[in-house]
Amino acid sequence: MHPRQRKVIHVPTPASRKDNEQQVETVLLENYDRYYRLAYSYTHNEQDAGDIVQGGAYKAIRAAASLKNPDYCQTWLYRIMLNEVFAFFRARRETVPLDAAPSVESAAPDLGASLDLRAAIDALPEQDKAIVLLRFFEDRKLSEIAEILDLNLNTVKSRLYRCLERLKLDLSEGI
Repeated sequence: MHPRQRKVIHVPTPASRKDNEQQVETVLLENYDRYYRLAYSYTHNEQDAGDIVQGGAYKAIRAAASLKNPDYCQTWLYRIMLNEVFAFFRARRETVPLDAAPSVESAAPDLGASLDLRAAIDALPEQDKAIVLLRFFEDRKLSEIAEILDLNLNTVKSRLYRCLERLKLDLSEGI
């Protein structure tokens, strides 16, 4: 580094920490339902989804001082929530017994199609599933998804295209 060039290090002041914490709390409250839906779309269990969101909110508030740019608060929170979802499944490698799964034959035709779609989405790898859920169930822009998942925009586009092709194939074959 040249002697005249100084590296500027941002050290949060107590006031900026407080502002970050307030902004994080505000965004959490405004988007709680979205975070819950995101967690529920992975767990299919109300209590587990609630636990994930609560844990993510706790971690976000505790780490609010590390939020570098308040403009990206919502993206930062989505990343925390997704990390909580992934951590939940890493900690709990369980399988659902077949007798506990709903029977497609006993469901209405529309419900059967919905269950087929849900099963096809659930069969996707974690990051691909996150892309599909964020794009179509949370109405996130591709650029936002790239930021949330810390991926290149073109990577998100190609994975989304590949996922849609796989879902179309799975649903046409009846997975």
